[in-house]
Amino acid sequence: MSYPTRSLSTHGGMGPSSGHQSALTARIEEKRAELEHLKELKDLSGAVAAQMEALEQKLSTLSDGTEAIATVIGNWHNVLGAINMASTKLATQASASTNRDEEPQHHVPLPQTLVRIPTEHAPTLQAQTENIEAAAVEDASMASP
Repeated sequence: MSYPTRSLSTHGGMGPSSGHQSALTARIEEKRAELEHLKELKDLSGAVAAQMEALEQKLSTLSDGTEAIATVIGNWHNVLGAINMASTKLATQASASTNRDEEPQHHVPLPQTLVRIPTEHAPTLQAQTENIEAAAVEDASMASP
């Protein structure tokens, strides 16, 4: 950035003094504009920092969710093994009973229920899910300018 040079001439009169005054005024205005730009840059930097912190929190949540999904997927072999054992036991019981009686049975015993899901809390859980989804939509709308 080049700065205006001062005139050191002593030719007298108002010319050099008014030129010097206008150069100082121009420099002051230039510095004010620079200050405004720096303030704007500071505000924008703060906004970017806030968005980065929000992104960090969302990525942390995503990471936690990914770990939970990995745990569930890792346990699926146990679930499938339990289902296979129940099915195998059911098949051996059915074949043993048909060999003994030689009569087809109308009532085949079913395996014990492996998973029980309580339904009395379903309306409360549905309301919580809707509130979470509404908050996520609101956060997304606030994050986009």
